[in-house]
Amino acid sequence: MPLDLILMGPPGAGKGTQAARIASERGLAHIATGDMLRAAVRDGTPLGQEAEAIMARGDLVPDDLIIAMFRERLSAPDTEPGVLLDGFPRTSAQAEALDGMLEGLDRHIASVIVFEIELEELVRRLSGRRVCRASEHVYHVDFHPPKADGVCDEDGSELYQRDDDQPDVIRTRFQKQWVEAAAPVIEYYRGHGLVSNLDAAQPREQVAAELDGLLDGLGQRA
Repeated sequence: MPLDLILMGPPGAGKGTQAARIASERGLAHIATGDMLRAAVRDGTPLGQEAEAIMARGDLVPDDLIIAMFRERLSAPDTEPGVLLDGFPRTSAQAEALDGMLEGLDRHIASVIVFEIELEELVRRLSGRRVCRASEHVYHVDFHPPKADGVCDEDGSELYQRDDDQPDVIRTRFQKQWVEAAAPVIEYYRGHGLVSNLDAAQPREQVAAELDGLLDGLGQRA
């Protein structure tokens, strides 16, 4: 039986790092909505061309097109062992459509793992990030500072703070993209008994160990 998982969490919770690791170690296809959209546009598929036209107008890609793209992506051979969804579904309608699509393939979501972290911890993590202008090497004022303040160790270029790492932007994104947007999706899956919460404020190694324990538990129940 394929292992189909959803990882959810606010920007900066470490979800992407863990998703890439799990996908690699367990042979799952890591599917992120943004990557899927960019690949479809790059490859010039009919759905990609439709999405490109919508995004060029500055509009959001509608649910039915995202769902159609996911259905197309699910037909690829690399999804047979299972998929790890990152950024999809984003709405209750997408969640319901996903369930119906998987059911038609005799598959189902095994678990929805929610990365929980307090807003102020996210602000501390993200607002301390600095990036070099030359090659985008990443530093952190607390966790990974450069040898010389404001200067990249690798190429000597200036380090700067990205606009989306400003504290006010982080707080806005947390409220809109997580608190408001994700809540209905989490409640939908909670109603199906599929949600497991993970303390994402722990050190990365502890998050990884706890996540692996959750996934190993799924295998034992299966």
